[in-house]
Amino acid sequence: MDFVIITGLSGAGKTSALHSLEDIGFYCVDNLPSQLLYTFYNLCESSTDEAMKRVAIVIDARGGNKLNDFYFDLMRFNEERKPYTLIFLDARDDVLIRRFKETRRRHPLADSVPDNSIESAISLENSYLEPFRKLADHIINTTDVSTKMLKERVTRIFLGKNEKSIILTFVSFGFKHGAPNDCDSIFDVRCLPNPYYIPELKNKTGHNDEVRDYVFNSEDTEQFIKKLTDFLDLCMPLYLKEGKAEFVAGIGCTGGKHRSVAIAEYLKKHFIKQGYKSSVYHRDINK
Repeated sequence: MDFVIITGLSGAGKTSALHSLEDIGFYCVDNLPSQLLYTFYNLCESSTDEAMKRVAIVIDARGGNKLNDFYFDLMRFNEERKPYTLIFLDARDDVLIRRFKETRRRHPLADSVPDNSIESAISLENSYLEPFRKLADHIINTTDVSTKMLKERVTRIFLGKNEKSIILTFVSFGFKHGAPNDCDSIFDVRCLPNPYYIPELKNKTGHNDEVRDYVFNSEDTEQFIKKLTDFLDLCMPLYLKEGKAEFVAGIGCTGGKHRSVAIAEYLKKHFIKQGYKSSVYHRDINK
């Protein structure tokens, strides 16, 4: 189980870090009450739901004096050899002050200091969180780090540090059912040979060898797939360089049962061979 705990100073980017993990498939909980940490961990550990095996939570100074529970639970995890990853987000005081003033947000500990100032609240927060800074597996100082850079840093921790740590999803669909609206790019394969008009192939899908052979046994398909894979091979490192954690490509034919399925499956296998995390989703195959 991947159990990630994000903590650190208010304004240092904890929410952005949590969203980064959500983007790569983690189940995320913001501001979990610290006294629930041990119970929540055990629930995730015993769950049969695979979605609960990659979990990220934020616990921070908004818990006030309850942070003692947080600390004792971490010690308990260590004693019981329960695996977890602790990420601590830090930033220079003057940068945190500027961020709060720019967003006009109130510091969560402002009411806990006599003068209600951001400066005093940050100082108090630092004292609360110092024990967790010492325990952290990863300390990320965001003083000179943009949101984009933070996202890239966090995702690389959990996707690996190679140049192919981007999740690729190929969605086959039929244009007659409408194009999906969550794709980064859509590729129209209606220009390729259509098995629908072959009586013995009409009721089969792109999963069948006969359909796949019919689609790919064409010079047009051969040229098309070469151009498409060359294009995507070029794009993936560029997307990763820009901090993109996931790329979703729609592959559309008329009905979403034959050509799009075959091409999507081919692309999935192509990128798996190159070391990418790649999967397919056939939206309209049963329509």
